[in-house]
Amino acid sequence: MNVGHHTRSACPRHMRHPRRKSVILISATAVVAAVALAVAVAITYVGATAVVANNNVHRSDVLKDLKTAPQAVPKLTQDTNILIMGLDTRVDEKGKPLPPEMYDALHAGDENIGGYNSNVLMLIHIPADGSKATGISIPRDDYVQVDGIPGSGPFKAKIKEAYGYGFAAEKTALTESGKPDDDTTYQAARDAGRKAEIATVSKFLGSVHIDHFIEVTMAAFYQTAQAIAPITVCINRATQDTFSGADFKAGMQQIDARQAMAFVRQRRDTSDPTYLFSDLDRERRQQAFIASVSHQLKDAGTFTDLGKMQGVLDAVSKNIVVDSELNLIQLAQQATSLTGGNISFSTLPITGFGWSPDGASINTVDVKQVQATVKELLTPVPPAPAPTTTAAPTTAAASPAAPAPQAPPASEAPAPQAPATPSAPASNVYADSTGALQGGAIPCVK
Repeated sequence: MNVGHHTRSACPRHMRHPRRKSVILISATAVVAAVALAVAVAITYVGATAVVANNNVHRSDVLKDLKTAPQAVPKLTQDTNILIMGLDTRVDEKGKPLPPEMYDALHAGDENIGGYNSNVLMLIHIPADGSKATGISIPRDDYVQVDGIPGSGPFKAKIKEAYGYGFAAEKTALTESGKPDDDTTYQAARDAGRKAEIATVSKFLGSVHIDHFIEVTMAAFYQTAQAIAPITVCINRATQDTFSGADFKAGMQQIDARQAMAFVRQRRDTSDPTYLFSDLDRERRQQAFIASVSHQLKDAGTFTDLGKMQGVLDAVSKNIVVDSELNLIQLAQQATSLTGGNISFSTLPITGFGWSPDGASINTVDVKQVQATVKELLTPVPPAPAPTTTAAPTTAAASPAAPAPQAPPASEAPAPQAPATPSAPASNVYADSTGALQGGAIPCVK
């Protein structure tokens, strides 16, 4: 098998620094979280098909290995933490090129572009008591300490690169020891990448225990989007981007799988240089996509459409990797309420943008601030009970006028240039990446 292109992936500094051959940077796998939630609900409707999908999905033992390591993070609660990893690789799970027609649809180059960066990182926290779940987006360019690289001590890099560094270090070590450059070596290298990414994320978040992981490539995103399209999204103002292929009008609109790729990838507007985007805006797009898909499938009764769900389950079982202990049928029981809106999404804070010593653009972070934010999101303080009062009887004439509805916070105000049309409720319009995006509806975003 030809896997020579795999050596393009990142590896530790003492070996070499990864360089891209294209300015195209992809973040096309956000649908994995929607699949993890929405498809899990579908499992409750499709019976034996779900069992087949649960048995056929590709599995990895890396979490078992991490749990027995000296630096293992103990599980302290009954809550469930699922790490979503979306890779920018343009190959299948065997490392082979995708069909030419898929590369054309992805609008992202061929197998020679991209490596094994985890361009989508999201922690899904599901409380054991059934209270509101939380999705935490981890900006891919956060400059952090990378851990868990075979044959290397800790060093700093973008958090998304931990997977690629682990992959390349293990693959190099195996081939140099005389192992053949075959699928066994390739899969072992992929597991090393997963270990490095999970260990790095867990430490960065404040030694958060990871119960399960779900990993998806670009191919899985596209095929799943095909199975569930058309997908309804909402955008605050019209925007175009020749890099991602984005070309959207303002307001609610239905998009196909190719447009869905552009929706979650867009990080610039090439038609208006004053309309500025960043990777954080793309994180918000990913959150909005998950909320939109989950709401749409539940609201439209798509879960009872066995034909469509068969397609979704087929795409999932062939193109994702999960840990060996994740049971999709059990996940369905947890996910049902999430697709109904019992979840919110937040993005971890950064302190600014900068450059690494190697000249790469990075997000600067305050680790203590990040970990304090994570702790607050995972263990929110219960709201104080409202005081019990007895209202004095009043007549209609004596009643004060009802207060005017308060304006939404600035982080949720619609963009001033062109409000969404048709308009969405003010509380469901988000101008930027700050604040929590609430599930249960189709949000309007930048």
